[in-house]
Amino acid sequence: MDLKVLFIATLLGIICYSCAQEGNECIKANAKSCGECIQVGEKCGWCTDPDFLKQGEPTSARCDELESLKKKGCNVTLIENPRGSQTINKNVEVTNRNKKGVEKPKPEDITQIQPQKLTLNLRSGEAQSFNLKFKRAEDYPIDLYYLMDLSFSMKDDLENVKNLGTSLMVEMSKITSDFRIGFGSFVEKTVMPYISTTPAKLLNPCTGDQNCTSPFSYKNVLKLTSDGKQFNTLVGQQQISGNLDSPEGGFDAIMQVAVCGDHIGWRNVTRLLVFSTDAGFHFAGDGKLGGIVLPNDGKCHLENNMYTMSHYYDYPSIAHLVQKLSDNNIQTIFAVTEEFQPVYKELKNLIPKSAVGTLSANSSNVINLIIDAYNSLSSEVILENSKLPEGVTITYQSRCKSGLIGEGDNGRKCSNISIGDEVSFNISIQAHKCPKQGQSETIKIKPLGFTEEVEIVLNFICECSCQADGEKMSPICHDGKGTFECGACRSCVCDANYTGSACDCSLDTATCLASNKQICNGRGTCECGTCKCTNPKFQGPTCEICPTCPGVCTEHKDCVQCRVFGTGEKKDTCEQECSYFNLIKVKDRDKLPQPVQTFPLTHCKERDANDCWFYYTYSINNNTEKEVHVVDTLECPTGPDIIPIVAGVVAGIVLIGLALLLIWKLLMIIHDRREFAKFEKEKLNARWDTQDNPIYKSPINKFQNPNYGRKAVAL
Repeated sequence: MDLKVLFIATLLGIICYSCAQEGNECIKANAKSCGECIQVGEKCGWCTDPDFLKQGEPTSARCDELESLKKKGCNVTLIENPRGSQTINKNVEVTNRNKKGVEKPKPEDITQIQPQKLTLNLRSGEAQSFNLKFKRAEDYPIDLYYLMDLSFSMKDDLENVKNLGTSLMVEMSKITSDFRIGFGSFVEKTVMPYISTTPAKLLNPCTGDQNCTSPFSYKNVLKLTSDGKQFNTLVGQQQISGNLDSPEGGFDAIMQVAVCGDHIGWRNVTRLLVFSTDAGFHFAGDGKLGGIVLPNDGKCHLENNMYTMSHYYDYPSIAHLVQKLSDNNIQTIFAVTEEFQPVYKELKNLIPKSAVGTLSANSSNVINLIIDAYNSLSSEVILENSKLPEGVTITYQSRCKSGLIGEGDNGRKCSNISIGDEVSFNISIQAHKCPKQGQSETIKIKPLGFTEEVEIVLNFICECSCQADGEKMSPICHDGKGTFECGACRSCVCDANYTGSACDCSLDTATCLASNKQICNGRGTCECGTCKCTNPKFQGPTCEICPTCPGVCTEHKDCVQCRVFGTGEKKDTCEQECSYFNLIKVKDRDKLPQPVQTFPLTHCKERDANDCWFYYTYSINNNTEKEVHVVDTLECPTGPDIIPIVAGVVAGIVLIGLALLLIWKLLMIIHDRREFAKFEKEKLNARWDTQDNPIYKSPINKFQNPNYGRKAVAL
């Protein structure tokens, strides 16, 4: 062929191909392989015919819409166009249970949601939809834990709650034959300024002749039981306590109820927490008033059914509380007085599957309140899903009672569901791209407040089946420098610092370095320039964000304390739990290592139970070994010098007495002078009557001596 003709043909081919690109996402993607092509969208296919390309057409021309490929002459059997699919792995029918049935199934054998597990094979741009059925089972078991404020203002309420057990059992038997009830109480953190710490007030915090029990943070009085009489007996033995400030420490108690499942006795059934109070609440940050700055760790700290770390950890935040209640499928009923209704209604808006009821002044309406709140909570189903992989979206469409269809946010829920009612949801999951690493992810969908869930395994279709038949180092491809697959050559060679099938995975770990110069903070792996956190508590671009972590110093405090000084909470389990770091003792703080660029180092200052301070550093050396340098002597506060204190107190009392005496004397002098001046003034202002009395006769007589100059002489 003449070179001129060949050039014109090539130019026309390029022009025609460029024209075809407009409005065609498959061609616009400029895919170099079949895998890249099918990830563009569900309409894109790849022609594997080796002779498909015309003179001058690039490899990316093999990627086009299906109809376009057929028109260009690609045989249908040679077009790669994988489709998504789904498989139901577990599909147990929802339970049709009746209270009057002969056989009573175990709680774990009751099913309210269907299916229970399925696998979705997702191709980019192609949604996979499935139906999820929910049926509110009749006679479903219920666990109810009554958490009560026992501050002094709740004295009248306690009297009414003492008979709650048997009365509530009778009412709840109309709903379920399998009901259990438990009881716990709370007051406040046992430090100033929340309570008075004087010895007398620690024994009896109430005033006057009131006999109150010592203040406490949270007490688990009764594990969940089906014995209503036992509830009445134990609650009847409870006494009111007292505190100083108005807000209470209820959040500490709720956290322990949520995370201490073994102590409370929660089953995998409907879990209700009734929170009864006539006051507000403290939350994260308020602990600073009592010198408590460590964030709540969200762990169980019950010993002998008493919360033992209220003086050590701050109150939990609302977000932290929401997470723990959701993780443990607990639905909360706030039974509060009318005065605090607005506060708890705002709190309800932040806590999914919670309700607020108005508590009468003496809790006499508590049973009706619980029944109404339970009916309100159980009549609504709201679906939630776990965290979705990057590039995956999910949409819901609800089909509720009376044919009502919900879209968007309303597609997640159905209301006014009665016992035995069945509703369904159409759930659509779509992948918009393949994950950078890994071809499989698992997500879960569950109704809020229920333990049942649907497990969904997501498999991503990121490559074509023809890739498996590829010929590596094929002589057809650049003299053996590529792989011949799916009808075209594909380059196993990428630029420096890149890898992956599309050379889009960066090997550079600079973007994964945390502030301590560790890759992903030592809590994850760097994949394609992005941190994938292996510890679920950590998050963020470099796995440094941990809302519930106590910090490096606090994390290692107990182990350092037990290994060096033989004290602390882990002194009995020190050998088993605290051998994960190398220990180096030093004589004083100046001998502790200083931060260097080669490895991160943290300086720590912690206090033990005797108010003594100890100092140490925590680091990970170049060999990834954990090292702790500790000052081997404690820095304890010295006792006060008694003599100057006593002398100062005595001198102060004498001086204050003299000052008061002088002030009294000065006031008396001023008073006397004022009285005397007043007397003198009244004396000068006196007026006497000088008019002669008509019957008055003067005792003085006057006579005139005739012989003495006619002068009168008085005798």
